[in-house]
Amino acid sequence: MRIGVVAPARPIDRALAARCHAIAASYPGVELVVSPQCFLSDGHFAGPDALRAEAFIAMANDPSIDAIWCARGGYGSNRILAMVQNRLSAVAAAKTYVGYSDFGFVLGAMYARRLGKCVHAPMPGDLARDGGEAAVRRTLGWLTGDRQGVEPGLASGLGTRPAVAFNLAILASLIGTPWLPDLADHVLLIEDVSEPLYRIDRMLSQMAHATQLKGLAGVRLGRVNDVQPNAPPWRESLAVMLPRWCGELGVPFLGAADIGHDAANKVVPFGLG
Repeated sequence: MRIGVVAPARPIDRALAARCHAIAASYPGVELVVSPQCFLSDGHFAGPDALRAEAFIAMANDPSIDAIWCARGGYGSNRILAMVQNRLSAVAAAKTYVGYSDFGFVLGAMYARRLGKCVHAPMPGDLARDGGEAAVRRTLGWLTGDRQGVEPGLASGLGTRPAVAFNLAILASLIGTPWLPDLADHVLLIEDVSEPLYRIDRMLSQMAHATQLKGLAGVRLGRVNDVQPNAPPWRESLAVMLPRWCGELGVPFLGAADIGHDAANKVVPFGLG
């Protein structure tokens, strides 16, 4: 299996890529192909928008590449969607696309068009976290047939419905755009990081009243990490917020999900896995 690594948002450095190469080398038959674009810098981004789009298209349309792995999150994947979508070939439509966080823009757009296999899962950039090697191995394991890293609820009764997973801020940004998939009858798993709770509440309000999300089978909540302080303090817990907004959306709140911006983040294949 040849896994192409691209950076549609922010860059990684060569030392981190070398670590990822060394880990991948322990999986028989796996070859990691890291685009040189991953090491570029253009202010916030891993190269200009057009260059990031070209790197993604080149990997996606390359018949020798089996899967596309997002190097890391940050911000920027949304800026290349319109440049990419009409230039993907039948080869690209047969690939697996893996990542989370900002890469949710790409996963959403691909899933909306039923292109490829979309998977929320750890990325090479997670090697910068404590315990990051285990996270990276979770993805490499899934790509090579090991399903132990799949989010536990998907292996239980909750796995009888198709599922998707998004960072809540990315989901909110997708609402009202053509990049949001039809999620009727899906269980939606959400998580977030580095937001104050009032912003989480605001995004949940948007989710609850999004006409594009009518027909969801339910919502599960992953971890909301690194919550920023509110002034004045926010008095409502997530345990109160989620059921209320799910009630307004008219779908059940189905409890916790083992996903988040951390090394414990589990694998969520879009659809029925």
